[in-house]
Amino acid sequence: MSVPPPARLLIVDDEIAQMRALCETLASEGYATQGYASAQQALQALRPGEFDLLITDLMMPEMDGITLSNAVRQVDPAVSTIVMTGHGTIDTAVRAMQDGALDYILKPFKLNVLLPVIVRALDVRRLRRENLELQERERRRSEELAAAYRDLEAFSYSISHDLRAPLRAIASFAEILKNDLERQSAAETRRMIDIIHDGSEKMDQLIVGLLEFSRAGREPLSLDRVDMTLMASAALAEVMPLYSGPTPRVDIGDLPAVAADPRVIRQVWCNLIGNALKYSAKREQPQISISGRIEGLMAFYTVQDNGAGFDMRYADKLFGVFERLHRAEEFSGTGVGLAIVQRIIARHSGRIWARGVPDAGACFEFGLPLEPPGAVDESSA
Repeated sequence: MSVPPPARLLIVDDEIAQMRALCETLASEGYATQGYASAQQALQALRPGEFDLLITDLMMPEMDGITLSNAVRQVDPAVSTIVMTGHGTIDTAVRAMQDGALDYILKPFKLNVLLPVIVRALDVRRLRRENLELQERERRRSEELAAAYRDLEAFSYSISHDLRAPLRAIASFAEILKNDLERQSAAETRRMIDIIHDGSEKMDQLIVGLLEFSRAGREPLSLDRVDMTLMASAALAEVMPLYSGPTPRVDIGDLPAVAADPRVIRQVWCNLIGNALKYSAKREQPQISISGRIEGLMAFYTVQDNGAGFDMRYADKLFGVFERLHRAEEFSGTGVGLAIVQRIIARHSGRIWARGVPDAGACFEFGLPLEPPGAVDESSA
């Protein structure tokens, strides 16, 4: 059985001697400690997921402990806080707890008083996280059930409309062919056979699209650190052989890495880049720009083209199953690709949206958490 890692304590006190003594004392008790005599320095060094507990002096010259605690939670909501205060500022310490601190200790403190407070704070933090994780699982399950219900409605519509349309054409022309075969010319017979063949192929494509959409919501995710720059480049190389337009200019910037399932994230990039190529193929010089950035705990990615674009009045239909904003005669496809993309991104706790102007290009943007989905905000407990 593996031994759990020691709790990581961030200690901030403008009295350097006291800060160092506290770090050394708690380190000897088995905690991993990091101390700062400046609240600003502590904030500059702070990284998400680096600490479990903040122990901070309440009264400091450049920033008080309440302000520091709030600022730390902005960087990492999972960090809990204990404030250190003198007898004369107990009321302020109570207000700090009302603002989110878990506990406070009085200066000068003794080790036999301090240690139980730390243990209690870590226990409360653990229980809060477990409760929030349970709530998060329940929320995800509710979203999955709601998505399954929407999918069922979409499948019902698809079966009654999209899938039955090719079948009706096949049945109709097969009946005509059977009844009038002797009276039809060879050219007319071939035309009817071609219609039947095209209807069969369309039916097959729609069924394959439905199966792919269903798999996108059922298969378990296997998360790993994904180099999104390499992933987007590999996706471009994969979809280029299917492209038949003028040579496009494709710029791929430096894209931030994220924790994701490489297999299905590849499908996201293939669909988005493939769509950008398809809808800009009628330009003399197709241009596609792929960029990324980090904002807070999220990574955002943009795929922009100078192609056919779309009317924003119908943007809500973009990610529906079998929804198309262009006629099949203009651009091929089944209308399932973007629905699959949205499903995959949602399963990674991300979101996707699009902007477009008719005949002036489209921009698809999606955001994914930098760290694996499931981290919860303890400050809301």
